[in-house]
Amino acid sequence: MQIISGQLLEFTSDPSLGDEEPYAHAAKGALVMDQGRILWRGNSPDLPAEYKSLPVENYPDCLIMPGFIDAHLHFPQYRMIAAFGKDLLDWLNRYTFIEEQRYGDEDIASAAATFFLDELARNGTTSCLAFSTIHPVALDALFSEAEARNMALISGKTMMNRNAPEGLMDTATSAYDDSKTLIEKWTGKGRLGYAVTPRFAVTSTQAQLEAAGALFKEFPDTWMQTHLSENHAEIASVAKDFPDSKDYTDVYDQVGLLGEKALFAHGIHLSERELARLSESGSAIVHCPTSNNFLGSGLFKYHATHKAGVKIAFGSDIGGGTGYSMLETMRDAYIVSQLAGERISAFDAFYGSTLGNARVLGLNNEIGTLNVGSYADIVVLNPQATPIMKERHALSQSIHDVLFALMIMGDDRAIKQTYIAGKSQK
Repeated sequence: MQIISGQLLEFTSDPSLGDEEPYAHAAKGALVMDQGRILWRGNSPDLPAEYKSLPVENYPDCLIMPGFIDAHLHFPQYRMIAAFGKDLLDWLNRYTFIEEQRYGDEDIASAAATFFLDELARNGTTSCLAFSTIHPVALDALFSEAEARNMALISGKTMMNRNAPEGLMDTATSAYDDSKTLIEKWTGKGRLGYAVTPRFAVTSTQAQLEAAGALFKEFPDTWMQTHLSENHAEIASVAKDFPDSKDYTDVYDQVGLLGEKALFAHGIHLSERELARLSESGSAIVHCPTSNNFLGSGLFKYHATHKAGVKIAFGSDIGGGTGYSMLETMRDAYIVSQLAGERISAFDAFYGSTLGNARVLGLNNEIGTLNVGSYADIVVLNPQATPIMKERHALSQSIHDVLFALMIMGDDRAIKQTYIAGKSQK
């Protein structure tokens, strides 16, 4: 057992619902952690006598929050961050598909998994929903490393059987068989979860998407992740390949890939019909602002999507995204909202990257909070991490001021410490 003390801050409700204080804050707080979970939380002066002899890590000038949750990123793409390309499809063909072919090598995949998870922790991210590659060995490497860290991680073997290099394609049958084997192998191990993962409709035939839908139905404990309506050329390609579908969303709907545990990355250019269907099915859109900006894909309309009743999560989308930091993701989400004429607040962004993402994933009883019994997945944020941040912090008059400056000016330097299941990572 151990104690960490400092300012405790967590979100308790969705700020977009109108609550002016959607958070709980303790200026002099403490957490007792035991066996990977939060055993006690409260004000430091109220610490029960039986805990007062425990070792204490004190963070007096920092915010102790639930660890960040990244709802969309690509495990094999970190070496491609900042790769120059025209747009999504050009970028995929020039860089992504070439890089991902390397991950059939077990040694490469294992080294990459270690680096990938180290970088997440260094940036305060304690849980994620990640793409792997088509190679079972790559997913084995990622899951093995996450299990060793007792980290909550959801991933799946990518399914793609067309419009890609020969070395990066499977078949509808092999994708189903390999995925089923991996689901049965990893389900119930550690804090891992499996996501059925067709890359997107451009790289899967109707038969393969049907196989993905069959898996999603056959294994109700799985999630489903894919891409949707990111880029105009992509949308046109899908319309050509699936002429009998009403629209892009309907391609997935026809094969059973919508639902409460289905997450669609991007969702920038959706029609009213598509938004209504996503809402009706309980599906979620993952907002990936740094990637959308970098690839010139378009401006996601956060509030309009929320008003349509669609669940929204936040993701870094490495390597189209420009960094692992969820603080940088929040910053770009704010900038995009300004350009789209519908400003989001720091509360929206921090809620979305903690409790909001946990709720979308259906894991809010385990992560995204500081509640007793939840996992001790924690980020310690220093709002005065750099000289200029210290100067700006001196002017902050409210919790919102502090959080807004953190998300606009903060990066990995603002991460004082990260805990995964109570174990420090830095």
